[in-house]
Amino acid sequence: MPKQKTSRKSFVPDQLSAAQAKRRLLRDALRPNELRDLAFRRMILSIPPGKVSTYGGVAAAAGYPRYHRAVAKLLRADPVDQLPWHRVVGAGGEIKLRGAAEHEQRARLTLEGVRFAGKRIDMERFEHSLKPWEVYE
Repeated sequence: MPKQKTSRKSFVPDQLSAAQAKRRLLRDALRPNELRDLAFRRMILSIPPGKVSTYGGVAAAAGYPRYHRAVAKLLRADPVDQLPWHRVVGAGGEIKLRGAAEHEQRARLTLEGVRFAGKRIDMERFEHSLKPWEVYE
């Protein structure tokens, strides 16, 4: 009995592998999306002086969990003083910028009364709980 050839084209996986799903998510996060960016902007603008949120917190509150890199990309691309970019930090309260930008972000936050413990912000005290329903009312 001859062997049957199997075509790779006919194989359709039921699920994406974790690595494939992650790559697809990262690609999508880097594509321009005006509605997503508008949602991110609204969340960032809702952070009051003296408070901070994380890239992931902004993304999740805007309805795009796991799109923290898209938040960072937006903040890099927007004009410097259009958004309070300095109020968005990495997970755990760490400033993710380097060099002069790191010093400027720390100085701006300090002027607003945010206190640091070494390189980290006391997130229990200074993290703003983003509430998307308040932003869209």
